[in-house]
Amino acid sequence: MAEIPVLEAAPKADKAKKGDKADGAKSEGAPAGGKKKLLIFIAIGVVALGGMGAGAWLMFGGKHDEAGGKGKTAEKGKAEEKHEAPKGPPLFLAMDPPFVVNFQSEQAVRFLQVTAQVMTRDLKTLEELKTSDPIIRNDLLLLFGNQKYDTVSTLEGKEQLRHQALEAVRKVIADNGGEPKNIEAVYFTSFVMQ
Repeated sequence: MAEIPVLEAAPKADKAKKGDKADGAKSEGAPAGGKKKLLIFIAIGVVALGGMGAGAWLMFGGKHDEAGGKGKTAEKGKAEEKHEAPKGPPLFLAMDPPFVVNFQSEQAVRFLQVTAQVMTRDLKTLEELKTSDPIIRNDLLLLFGNQKYDTVSTLEGKEQLRHQALEAVRKVIADNGGEPKNIEAVYFTSFVMQ
């Protein structure tokens, strides 16, 4: 069998000679230790900056509990929440009986019968709608009676009329001290023209 040559480790004296330099420079092992220290300092710096950033966010921009002070951003967020439409299941108020109006076309007197429902998600607004029912019915009757047959016979005309009805209902609620943005929609559940 052939013998496999075995490499022996260099004697320690040779290593010492390589590490010694006449000009007093550092040995080859020193830069590796310096790189480790540099990486450790960088890591500590990143963690410290991250901690300061998180502290600043909590102090100036984060949410605060009731016991702690509230910053201007927390107050602004609360004010914006008041103006958003309430979240919850939709609540409908049927405007009964149906609206019946007559309007003139070019050739004859025409009749329009509309059944409408108003949608909100706020119980207080629903009560305001019920309280203001006579005013809302009055304003919607005037709105429906001022339509032209050619306009409301198209899909675009019906959608425009629905939008005008929504604005009329919102105006009544606003005039009575309610929040008009809580009225989300007016739906026509029946629309008959003769």
